[in-house]
Amino acid sequence: MGGRVARAARTWSVVLGAALGLSVLLPAAPAAAHNSLTGSDPKDGARVATAPKRIELRFLATPARDTTKITVTGPDNAPASSGVPTFSGKQVAVPFTPGPAGRYTVAYQVTSTDGHEVHGTLSFTLTTGAPAATPTAGPASPTSAPPTPVAPTGSPASPVAAASSADDSGGTGWLWALGAVVVLVALAAGLLLRRRSARR
Repeated sequence: MGGRVARAARTWSVVLGAALGLSVLLPAAPAAAHNSLTGSDPKDGARVATAPKRIELRFLATPARDTTKITVTGPDNAPASSGVPTFSGKQVAVPFTPGPAGRYTVAYQVTSTDGHEVHGTLSFTLTTGAPAATPTAGPASPTSAPPTPVAPTGSPASPVAAASSADDSGGTGWLWALGAVVVLVALAAGLLLRRRSARR
């Protein structure tokens, strides 16, 4: 009698153990089929001084190429990624185009093996922004002052100087005329004196 009870107890313990094991494993099976993010570079919440060349995401399962979408936006909500994603097993990488310093957000969408879509985001802070482009030199401004004209070396004399020169020449001519009159008077007086002396 005691042996039967012992055997029945052992049987029921095995059955209960199996039932408990199934109750634990069955709910976990659908969850295991869902993909999820396991890591990234840069890490979520990281602060980096040097901008990475690409953003890398690692997943629990291999993501499907045709349904995986990854976008990166900068602090001004402008796109910060160019090019197509590259796949390597469970890892996906997208090229990173850095902009100004600030927070960058990475949004991803992957499809699980059961067809369930998994969405998520992570962010990191870039402490040093990309250098600004140097503006090219444009044409000269039309408002710039024209060059000051230089007077030619052979420019005519000013009216004042011309008048002064005319005055000087006029004064010199008057002196010459007065001298000629004196000479004529002296010659005339000499001739008169000679005539008088000849008559005597």
